[in-house]
Amino acid sequence: MSKEQQSKKVAFLGLGVMGYPMAGHLASSGYNITVYNRTSARSEKWINEFKGNKADSPAEASQGKDIVFCCVGADPDLRQVIYGDNGALKGMNSGSIFVDHTTASAEIAKELSDEFQRHEISFLDAPVSGGQAGAENGALTIMVGGTENAFNEAHPVMDVFARNITYMGPAGYGQLTKMVNQICIAGVLQGLSEGIAFAQNAGLDGEKVLEVISKGAAQSWQMENRGHTMLKGEFNFGFAVDWMRKDLNLCLSESNNNGSRLPMSALVDQFYAHVQKRGGGRWDTSSLIDLLQNK
Repeated sequence: MSKEQQSKKVAFLGLGVMGYPMAGHLASSGYNITVYNRTSARSEKWINEFKGNKADSPAEASQGKDIVFCCVGADPDLRQVIYGDNGALKGMNSGSIFVDHTTASAEIAKELSDEFQRHEISFLDAPVSGGQAGAENGALTIMVGGTENAFNEAHPVMDVFARNITYMGPAGYGQLTKMVNQICIAGVLQGLSEGIAFAQNAGLDGEKVLEVISKGAAQSWQMENRGHTMLKGEFNFGFAVDWMRKDLNLCLSESNNNGSRLPMSALVDQFYAHVQKRGGGRWDTSSLIDLLQNK
């Protein structure tokens, strides 16, 4: 990292399962970083591990920073952390950049872009893919909407926790691209669940089935990383069903705006609703197979 990069002052708002390790990579890479989390105990834990600075509000964390990163739950959380009484907008200076890694709606991305622009602050909607493991390993994929100038300035900083970063277009395009990602994942997981359940019911050796078909056209990241645990009915890791339903609802809502038809996504969303009813809201998204396995 160059001296110019290292001199940048950054903040990270939100230390959940994704934000915690992402902020950690920034600290470990030598950035002068201040963190904020609604639950202060989480911030204290992070400070003890990474030796950065802790703030008691988004405004305090954002004060005087060149780039403010954020990763929270959904649109309402974003509005609170940005617009609240001690929100980030009250602390940021003109010329700085706000980078939002939350998976949120395209509408709020455009809204926030306009609002920050009024304060002469750049905004990037930059949702991530790769899950908790990707965040911990610094191997996330990031899809970014906003201005190219802001993207070019923030890109080297995001590099410390990402493997692939792509500029997609104006504000909202990052979120729209993440929706495509989630639509595709939903279909792949449902197909994989049906295939594995079929193999089990047919009396096949599931491990051998995965071994052979993963070498052909059926291969996917989900098969390689979740297939074997799906065979065992293990779902205690990865991206939670509750969050996938939130994301699919964003996709379905947006489809009404742009005229897309998402019959598979709507169906899989209802399957996930059944998983939630079984108490699996915090299970990994591969738990779709739980609805199909003979027990």
